Amino acid sequence: MKKDELENFDKFAHDYKEILDQSLKLGGEKGEYFTKYKADYVERCFGKGFAGKILDYGCGIGLLSEVLSSQFPKAIVDGFDVSIASIEHLSASLKEKGHFTSDMNLLSKDYDLIVIANVLHHIEPSEREGVIAKLYQLVKNEGKIIIFEHNPFNPMTRKIVRESPLDKGVVLLPFPETLSHLKRAGFKHLQLNYIVFFPKFLSKLRWLEPYLSWLPLGAQYTAIGQVETYA
Repeated sequence: MKKDELENFDKFAHDYKEILDQSLKLGGEKGEYFTKYKADYVERCFGKGFAGKILDYGCGIGLLSEVLSSQFPKAIVDGFDVSIASIEHLSASLKEKGHFTSDMNLLSKDYDLIVIANVLHHIEPSEREGVIAKLYQLVKNEGKIIIFEHNPFNPMTRKIVRESPLDKGVVLLPFPETLSHLKRAGFKHLQLNYIVFFPKFLSKLRWLEPYLSWLPLGAQYTAIGQVETYA
């Protein structure tokens, strides 16, 4: 992440949610919808009773961490973000339940799941592979990583990103790049799914979305990898 971008996230920490909601108004939804969408996606992958250890990498002010913690009460939710100001805005209750830090050296190395929700495009392209390689070292055997990213082939996504002050100057990742980073880091059983197809005015059609995961028109996509290290 560029120095000026990090400074922006520190600056936006206080009113991040309001800026995010304003950026998303084109699709008719607020940030809460997409946060819950991601938590529900994790639930479909791991089940309602998931009781593992989760790392929310790039947790920001904790919007997704809060929902994950609520949706999986038996799980432990930790978080990492380079923005110290964002970490400082986390709720006290969330900090009591998990470990949140801006120092990767203080993270555990036994996560059942690492979630990276729309974070990679904020990282310099030359640094992305190194970040994924470091995260590979934090996942336990048979654990998984789920990456949520904007789909650069979706015109509405490009417009929202282009006009959002939170995404100024970012370079979006086409899915082959994301899968390549996972493969080179050592992740196995790679999966790609497209998500978020219908804006609010077409919300009655959203029940179809799980059946459209193959269609490269979704506003976002997920890339999933699993660790397999046997002695």
